[in-house]
Amino acid sequence: MVAPSKKVASGKRNDSTKVFKSSKKPFKKTKDDVAARSEAMALQLEDVPDFPRGGGTSLSKTERKKIYEEVDAEFEAEERVSKRSKGGKPKMKRNPSEVDELGSLFDGGLTGKRPRYANKITIKNISPGMKLLGVVTEVNQKDIVISLPGGLRGLVRASEALDFTDFGTEDDENELLRDIFSVGQLVPCFVLQLDDDKKEAGKRKIWLSLRLSLLHKGFSLDSFQSGMVVTASVKSVEDHGYILHFGLPSITGFIKKSKDGNQELKTGQLIQGVVTNIDKERKIVSLSADPDSVAKCVTKDLSGMSFDLLIPGMMVNARVQSVLENGILLGFLMYFTGTVDLFHLQNPMCNKSWKDEYTQTKMVNARILFMDPSTRAVGLTLNPHLVGNKVPPLHVSSGDIFDEAKVVRVDKSGLLLELPSKPVSTPAYVSTYDAAEDEVKKLEKNFKEGNRIRVRILGLKHMEGLAIGTLKESAFEGPAFSHSDVKPGMVTKAKIISVDTFGAIVQFPGGLKAMCPLQHMSEFEVTKPRKKFKVGAELIFRVLGCKSKRITVTCKKTLVKSKLPILSSYADATEGLVTHGWITKIEKHGCFVRFYNGVQGFVARFELGLEPGSDPSSVFHVGEVVKCRVTSAVHGTRRINLSFMIKPTSVSEDDSIKLGSIVSGVIDSITPQAVTVHVKSKGLLKGTVSAEHLADHHDQAKLMISLLRPGFELDKLLIIDIDGNNLALSSKYSLIKLTEELPSDISQLQPNSVVHGYVCNLIENGCFVRFLGRLTGFAPRSKAIDDPRADLSESFFVGQSVRANIVDINQEKSRITLSLKQSSCASVDASFIQEYFLTDEKISDLQSSDNTESECSWVEKFSIGSLVKGTVHEQNDLGLVVNFDNIDNVLGFIPQYHLGGATLEHGSVVEAVVLDISRAERLVDLSLRPELINNSTKEVSNNQSKKKRRRGISKELEVHQRVSAVVEIVKEQYLILSIPEHGYTIGYASISDYNTQKLPVKQFSAGQSVVASVESLQNSLTSGRLLLLLDSVSGISDTPHSKRTRNKSSCGVGSVVHAEITEIKPLEVRVNFGQSFRGRIHITEVDDVSTSEEPFSKFRVGQSVSARVIAKPWHTNIKKSLWELSSKPAILRDSSELNGIQVREQLEFVNGERVRGYVYKVDKEWVWLTISRNVTAGVFILDTACDAQELEEFERRFPIGKAVSGYVLTYNKEKKTAQLVQRPLLDIQKSIANGGGCKTDNLDNSIPGDDATLFIHEGDILGGRISKILPGVGGLRVQIGPNVFGRVHFTEINDSWVSNPLDGFHEGQFVKCKVLEISNSSKGTLQIELSLRTSLDGMTSDQLSEASNNNVNICKRFERIEDLSPDMAIQGYVKNTMSKGCFIMLSRKLDAKVLLSNLSDTFVKDPEKEFPVGKLVTGRVLNVESLSKRVEVTLKKGNAGGQPKSESYDLKQFHVGDVISGSIKRVEPYGLFITIDKTSMVGLCHKSQLSDDRIEDVQARYEAGESVTAKILKLDEEKQRISLGMKSSYFMNDDDVKAQPPSEENAKEDSMECDPINDLKSGVLAAVGNFGFQETGSERQSGTSLVLAQVESRASIPALEVNLDDIEEAGFDNDQNEKLQGVDKDEKSKRREKQKDKEERERKIQAAEGRLLENHAPESADEFEKLVRSSPNSSFVWIKYMAFMLSLADIEKARSIAERALRTINIREEDEKLNIWVAYFNLENEHGSPPEEAVKKVFERARQYCDPKKVYHALLGVYERTEQYKLADKLLDEMVKKFKQSCKVWLRKVQSHLKQDVEDIQSIVNRALLCLPRHKHIKFISQTAILEFKCGNADRGRSLFEGVLREYPKRTDLWSVYLDQEIRLGEVDVIRSLFERAISLSLPPKKMKFLFKKFLEYEKSAGDEERVEYVKQRAMEYADSTLA
Repeated sequence: MVAPSKKVASGKRNDSTKVFKSSKKPFKKTKDDVAARSEAMALQLEDVPDFPRGGGTSLSKTERKKIYEEVDAEFEAEERVSKRSKGGKPKMKRNPSEVDELGSLFDGGLTGKRPRYANKITIKNISPGMKLLGVVTEVNQKDIVISLPGGLRGLVRASEALDFTDFGTEDDENELLRDIFSVGQLVPCFVLQLDDDKKEAGKRKIWLSLRLSLLHKGFSLDSFQSGMVVTASVKSVEDHGYILHFGLPSITGFIKKSKDGNQELKTGQLIQGVVTNIDKERKIVSLSADPDSVAKCVTKDLSGMSFDLLIPGMMVNARVQSVLENGILLGFLMYFTGTVDLFHLQNPMCNKSWKDEYTQTKMVNARILFMDPSTRAVGLTLNPHLVGNKVPPLHVSSGDIFDEAKVVRVDKSGLLLELPSKPVSTPAYVSTYDAAEDEVKKLEKNFKEGNRIRVRILGLKHMEGLAIGTLKESAFEGPAFSHSDVKPGMVTKAKIISVDTFGAIVQFPGGLKAMCPLQHMSEFEVTKPRKKFKVGAELIFRVLGCKSKRITVTCKKTLVKSKLPILSSYADATEGLVTHGWITKIEKHGCFVRFYNGVQGFVARFELGLEPGSDPSSVFHVGEVVKCRVTSAVHGTRRINLSFMIKPTSVSEDDSIKLGSIVSGVIDSITPQAVTVHVKSKGLLKGTVSAEHLADHHDQAKLMISLLRPGFELDKLLIIDIDGNNLALSSKYSLIKLTEELPSDISQLQPNSVVHGYVCNLIENGCFVRFLGRLTGFAPRSKAIDDPRADLSESFFVGQSVRANIVDINQEKSRITLSLKQSSCASVDASFIQEYFLTDEKISDLQSSDNTESECSWVEKFSIGSLVKGTVHEQNDLGLVVNFDNIDNVLGFIPQYHLGGATLEHGSVVEAVVLDISRAERLVDLSLRPELINNSTKEVSNNQSKKKRRRGISKELEVHQRVSAVVEIVKEQYLILSIPEHGYTIGYASISDYNTQKLPVKQFSAGQSVVASVESLQNSLTSGRLLLLLDSVSGISDTPHSKRTRNKSSCGVGSVVHAEITEIKPLEVRVNFGQSFRGRIHITEVDDVSTSEEPFSKFRVGQSVSARVIAKPWHTNIKKSLWELSSKPAILRDSSELNGIQVREQLEFVNGERVRGYVYKVDKEWVWLTISRNVTAGVFILDTACDAQELEEFERRFPIGKAVSGYVLTYNKEKKTAQLVQRPLLDIQKSIANGGGCKTDNLDNSIPGDDATLFIHEGDILGGRISKILPGVGGLRVQIGPNVFGRVHFTEINDSWVSNPLDGFHEGQFVKCKVLEISNSSKGTLQIELSLRTSLDGMTSDQLSEASNNNVNICKRFERIEDLSPDMAIQGYVKNTMSKGCFIMLSRKLDAKVLLSNLSDTFVKDPEKEFPVGKLVTGRVLNVESLSKRVEVTLKKGNAGGQPKSESYDLKQFHVGDVISGSIKRVEPYGLFITIDKTSMVGLCHKSQLSDDRIEDVQARYEAGESVTAKILKLDEEKQRISLGMKSSYFMNDDDVKAQPPSEENAKEDSMECDPINDLKSGVLAAVGNFGFQETGSERQSGTSLVLAQVESRASIPALEVNLDDIEEAGFDNDQNEKLQGVDKDEKSKRREKQKDKEERERKIQAAEGRLLENHAPESADEFEKLVRSSPNSSFVWIKYMAFMLSLADIEKARSIAERALRTINIREEDEKLNIWVAYFNLENEHGSPPEEAVKKVFERARQYCDPKKVYHALLGVYERTEQYKLADKLLDEMVKKFKQSCKVWLRKVQSHLKQDVEDIQSIVNRALLCLPRHKHIKFISQTAILEFKCGNADRGRSLFEGVLREYPKRTDLWSVYLDQEIRLGEVDVIRSLFERAISLSLPPKKMKFLFKKFLEYEKSAGDEERVEYVKQRAMEYADSTLA
């Protein structure tokens, strides 16, 4: 039931009827309850509801009824006790109806008294956790407004609208919400919280959530039933339907797209659908969204349905149980009850006799309206519209007045009216409070049914379809009754109801409230608002605006009394409009003025009407009302320009004065920052030239402003801006030269174009560049400079001339994005250096303006390149200073580099060449270099010859010609160069460029060679200089001449054009040509022969290239259309080549033809190339290389743009695609497709075709990828082409005969393989046989194994039966085993048969077990039948090896006492294996025979491969073993004896090694394990390689450890367990002690083993008896004794030995006894009769003598090893009962269930947590989660970790284990999100350091450098925040 509220006092307004009363004392939670609640949440298993999720209750109706009766009895008993305890206190009088109103509805109201009143939702009893049905009424930018039952209003934040919120930018957020939700949409809601409204006291904000994870909490897959209606959100849009999200982590939904296409859903949209199908395996629920089906679908009565599964909006069949005073009580879904209030009945306008319509047991369809889980109250609705899943229509609006409203019903709380609205009438309700101005006690007296009254609508209840009205007379007065009536600019009278420091709250006559801000309370500043405004006073106000139902008014008299038109929207702003506004902000450059409804405009400084130099803030003040005029308005960008000058004044009567025009003027005044000039025009206009705009070069601009004087005339000035009557001018040559190209409006700009401008402002994040007027672009920091580390303030200066590349143009926001990088904005001509020389002339003219002598008189006497005479005046380290006759104040200077080796004295006369003339400095640079003087002497003899020479140079040098030049002199701003190839002509080139004036320049030195292009020949504009452009500054550039040529060029196909490069992409170059044409040069259209690796390396942005148009653009859009151009020399020479290109693109390629292309895309399987403009090709990954390492680096080897060549395999003429291979195609007749006679026409259209195997031949070396590892000895299935697969036989995997050749291979691995054979199968398919053996021809040989080195025949495979002969030694793998023998594979073509009698020298009990499929065996050929192709082999060890036993391992060549030399083969803890030189025999030197002194660590002292000398101590010819000794004492008396290696004749390659180990460990392990003793004897007599392998395997087996601790921990992650810090210190110390004990036992057993090896293992019962008498407490010896008896098939003797051992071993040696018990278990389990009973008897005895827990674990291990799972489960059930507080036992139980794929793990976890002590919960939950990750369901493991982390979020050990498990799974997104959560915790620095370090190690292992930097950045942020 809904949380009850207090009764509303009479006289106060209440929107609802009576509500339930609260009990006297609210329920208080005790400490125990709180503790229990937290504990239950931590474990997530304590709270088990009566009705489990997703299924029915396990109790019958009778049992459930008994439980309810018991609960009721206990409740009544507690009530009686509480009444007695309060008996001494006086009782409060209580309304007798309170008990009935409270009416407990216990779980559907099966018991308890029935309520008198229906449940109703009010603002007082709504509580968090409730679920309600609502309707969307508003969709705002940040939230959604929901109308709830009872007229309540709820808000949904944008983040709570969806389970997955990915809104993107804030600008798109509003549009996204509007796309997903619509007004009038019914949605189920979840109440999150309630906040008190700060603005209105007594009101609360209801915050809702639409997240399905909250609404569907408690749902599982079993909760979904066919025909059920559920709510889902669209997760993604697919081709055939939509993926749905239910808010549940593992369940998804799907809904098909409708065939008619009407149903178009969007991602995130909430929909309702009917369940049509449930796929429980994939956990997919299919829905149908048919509106009719959804509206008519009724929830079925399901037994055991819990309260959590009820969802608002669910339709149910209900039965009337009783009629209440304000509604009815319904029963539904068997045991649930709910109420329906009066406003949700079937007839909304029912009269007083409505109770007669609802008789008891009447069946109705109802829809759930709300539900409260805390009180289990349910509200239902019978409204026909809501039952039909539609919102009740409302045909009225707030503020409407109805004069003829009919009274339908009169209640105690109000009137129900019928409003005569159209098209249908609307119900309305008037509460008692709104019935009259005064209080009305009894409405029945004043109003009768059928009366007609006048009513005004106050508000609407959307969910009820009900209007709320009022009858008060005051409601009909006043112009504004609702917010919709309020209009900006409306003048009204209002009453002041409160005054505060921020302003005043006023109330309109209709009841609306508005705020008057403090600044609008008066024309002037108000310091004491309470004195200005008195509460209760009535004043006249004017409405400023109404936004979001918030009204703002003003009391400023000027605004209130204004008769001017108001400006309330940007659309109303028309040029010339005069209106009132008020100033909101004052800046230096102008004022901001606000108007009605938030409209704002700007008044520029020149429009303020102020005197020059005056400060706006001293004339105006914020809040001042001003009259202003609209000068311009841009409605799209919401910009309004204003003026305080009501009458506009013209700027000038001269039409020539406009933006971008060239004017001249006379200097009026000069300041350090600017120059003021009088502009020559019809009007008297002034202009300002800032200091930076006097020149392009910064230094020259500074010098000019110091030389200018008032009265000087400036001839060429560009108008760059007009501010009223003031003009902003510029004298920059770069702007004046390109005046016509300078843009003044954004529409004149084109992307990728380069435009001249100047820097107007610098900020930290970028640079602002201005063009003409106010047109400004922004260059972000990343696009402003090439070096990201450089400082912008040190790279640019305000006023700097720049070239800007237009990157992006946003017309809507009027934003221009620029790039100032030199790489994209380099100069394309020599205008920068040209401007320098022209400005230098101006400066020299200014300097000499006071001199009477003409400036040009001395300059004319010098010319560049001419010879002049002078006298040496001074000599220093830099060079010579020269004076000229008859020329005063002009000096010449000869640098040291230009002395030419001559030594001159003071007064000497020299003749030198003029290199440069500086007019400003009156300096001439000279040179005495012979090559310059000689060339000048030949060319220049008189004036006439000089003219001829200049003409000759002009003809020889051409514009844009690239030349090699030599640096002669390095100036500060430019270089003086000479061009040796053209007669040492002198040229000049700038060192820097427009955009690099402040950047460091490249250093040059005299004599350095540079490459430049000729940009301008000698003329008057260049001051007679030849101007060059360095390649280091820019590429080969474009000049005005070439631009003119380009504009004149035609654009027909075949025409040659001059194009300017605008952008260089990896596969194409974008160019502009003609007047406005855009084109591209494809990468294949650059060179005639595609041999260049980087065809675009010679291109630069801005460079001019010649190209021929080869195709028209295909795109219809002009902006996207690109002409196809080619710059191939052959095409440029002759246009006839063009036809060949077009024909070539239509022809098919010939198979085997070699083509070349460039990489344009790389995916996981293919490299995609572009062969020509329209033809593409693909190279499959396996065709790119044959080496596995290269294939692993596939994507890295093919960067975009790389040149790749290949041979055409298939070609599709229609799609213009080809498949290439990088190997040449051989004769197709020999290929695997030779039978088909395939032609190109028959090729498959797709690239990966069936005939894509044309290039595969026998003997080819290919790259492959393992697609499948076949079971058994099936080998490998390897992919070698797109759809081509081959098979690798089991014998072709490895060169050597190894025990498991598949080790090291996995699916998806790249391998190098060789094609052995290609054949056709009986089914007509191709079979390709492959080999991975590295010894084959063409396969690179890797390092072979030691066995391969010792035996050259080890790699040999017998392909033909003729290669076999009797008595030949062979090896192979078991192919098949039967009761009569087995078959072995000798090679991929030959198999052999082995009869049962030839399998072993000993009795073979179970051939299939001892000779499993795939086992490596060694044998000897017995018989070969060539005709029948049958081979018979024996595996008996006696004669295996191809030689008689006596010859196979000849020890007669050695004698005891011989000294031999050899090398250490292997080092073991117990000794050294030594290979005797010049033989293949191996002996053992035990560690006791290594030295006279004791050696603790053998492995630290010796290394494999070391040469040693040893003495033979013992030879055992029967067992073929050699025992060696290396003690020094052995060699003291044998100094004369030298190491004698055996003769080569006797050293056989097939000889057997001498192994003194007699399978001791294997026997022990077998005794403890599965008693496989039958192989023991046979293993002693194996061949060389087999013996070696067995010796190594036995040596690698650790010493005997039958540790029960290890048995208990088997299968668990011990490393992870050690990370958990939740264990006590005592447990840690115990663990350390156990580890020490284990190591001690291991040392003892190793010592015993060493003694056994030294003294030889016992071979008879007598020897074992001696041994057990010497070591009676050694379980090792006893178990070995038992194994010996079992090998003799004496089972009873083995049992007696076990009994003796148990009696003999000391009672204190518990672990040794336990080892015997374990061996006894294995013995009875294998040989008992019956085994189960025999083991049980032994087990019962063992429990009495040993720790029962260890014995249980030991027996459990035996059952699990023998796969007796039923017995294991039975034993586990017994263990959990007996050791219920043992964490390890429960973990073994969980592990056993997971191994058997049992799903019901949660029940075991729940039981365990109930039984285990509290301090073991963390360990158990974490270990269970680890097991889930490894063996079970990872999602369940995550749930367990999440649950324990919610309780212990600061346990870094838990985080670490959790992260390790996720890292092991490898889901990158999940891992990174988990790391993000972990590093967001508030933990101590030491723990945070651990988490960051772990995060960093993971990202480093992933190899993502960006992520590594990201983690470091996050760590730095954390460190900074910690230090702060």
